[in-house]
Amino acid sequence: MNRSFLFAPGNVARRVEKALTLQADAVIVDLEDSVATAEKAATRKTVAAALERPRRARGYVRVNAPSSAFCFGDLVETLHRKVDGVVLPKVESAADLHAIDWMIWNLERERGMAEGSLDLIPQIETAAGVQRIDRVLQARRLRPYKAPWRVKRVAFGAADYAHELQLTVGPQETELADARARVVLASRAAGLEGPLDSPWFDFKDLAGFARALERSRRSGFQGRLCVHPDQLGPVNAAYQPSAEELARAERIVAAFREAEAKGEAAVQVDGQMIDYPVAYRAQALLDAVREKS
Repeated sequence: MNRSFLFAPGNVARRVEKALTLQADAVIVDLEDSVATAEKAATRKTVAAALERPRRARGYVRVNAPSSAFCFGDLVETLHRKVDGVVLPKVESAADLHAIDWMIWNLERERGMAEGSLDLIPQIETAAGVQRIDRVLQARRLRPYKAPWRVKRVAFGAADYAHELQLTVGPQETELADARARVVLASRAAGLEGPLDSPWFDFKDLAGFARALERSRRSGFQGRLCVHPDQLGPVNAAYQPSAEELARAERIVAAFREAEAKGEAAVQVDGQMIDYPVAYRAQALLDAVREKS
């Protein structure tokens, strides 16, 4: 499932080891923000070794930005058969995404891995990235080779975005609503899954975090990046459909099938009119839960 993606600093072995035992859907071993510039190159081997070990969650590596001096070396030194994917920060153009996809494709071929087997999650977290997100996600059309497209979802990064725009973000995060909506809309228009939402950094504001999770799920995100183990439980629960939601979806699908059998295309369920779009969404929810269970 794609509810919780927990960051762990690549240069702190005990935190990486602990993260890989927790109830995260995926662990992102970080080479970017949490690793000092002087330690980045030396940390690559540590990250690669950590992702070789047995774990319960999927394992990703977050490399440095495509424009940095470290990105190429990060990819070359950390990717191997037991890595599930790459998180790519500060993506701002289709060229960025295409170039990294091409590098990963060549590393897969060189190392005997199935082409397209490594997932790639672009982080949209700058003014240019948000403004150009439609064009960023057109990178698939630029590829001259026919390997499977590895980008299934993107992630939003609120901290860098707010810093660059000099936003003062309040508890309700209304200042970020437009950017979030653009990320969700562009993802769906490009045929991708719902995106992953930005980390929540105010560890003590549990009520605020709960409200943020509710807003996030209702606005189209399928999961969240996490920066503390205590966030995993709330995040996993928030992005998992409730028993009540699943039961209602079952009622909608059953009632609509019965209506169709009578030659009708609309029916009432729980006082709400149900037509094809609502029935399709209910069926999609049930299919997704069955596929992931």
